[in-house]
Amino acid sequence: MGQLDKKDLAILAALQRNGRQSITELAASVNLSDTPCLRRIRRLEQEGYITGYSAAINHRKAGFEVIVYASVRLSENSDRAAEQFEAAVALLPEVMECSVITGAHDYLLKIVAKDLLAYERFVKKSLGSLPGVSGIESTLVLKQTFCRTALPLD
Repeated sequence: MGQLDKKDLAILAALQRNGRQSITELAASVNLSDTPCLRRIRRLEQEGYITGYSAAINHRKAGFEVIVYASVRLSENSDRAAEQFEAAVALLPEVMECSVITGAHDYLLKIVAKDLLAYERFVKKSLGSLPGVSGIESTLVLKQTFCRTALPLD
């Protein structure tokens, strides 16, 4: 991957703020013409800096009242066990994020649920029944004060 210059960073920052703007608007905001701007965007996509485009959706409006961070411990510390767990958890739509962590647990998951009963069912029937899971500790989010999706590129 190549180095990012100031124009690349400006494009990435502008797309984070508004991924729906037209190429013409974006190009003008970073002082480029349309074609060079589009070429840079395609390169940033091909090199993996831009991994996709999506809409930010209010979880509560969509009916997900509960956010939980679950710390998961595996019974075995091996590449095979980790790969199996990661593949299985990737298939669970309630899991929004999965991170390998250090300390007493192996993974930290961000999970959404319609309510506490739905989360309990998820833990018992889905997450807790995955092979290799030896422990789950849940931390319930009482209030989310903000959630950033944009990196501080500016």
